[in-house]
Amino acid sequence: MTNITLSIDDEVYKKMKGYSEIMWSEFVRKVIKKRVEQLEILDKSPSKESILTMLASEEVLKKDWDNELDERWNDV
Repeated sequence: MTNITLSIDDEVYKKMKGYSEIMWSEFVRKVIKKRVEQLEILDKSPSKESILTMLASEEVLKKDWDNELDERWNDV
């Protein structure tokens, strides 16, 4: 398995520490895996360029991360 390093704002890190029961590495792994799978499916789409642009947009990514009702938390 390959390791990656990412930077997180200090304030976000402090908040994450408040939820120590969540395995953050596993959560990020699952989200990355899901996004890669979506991209692989879209890669085969005839209109892939516009869809890939939409998926990579900052607003879409922000929505994915900031959705408090997101049920992915139940799987972590």
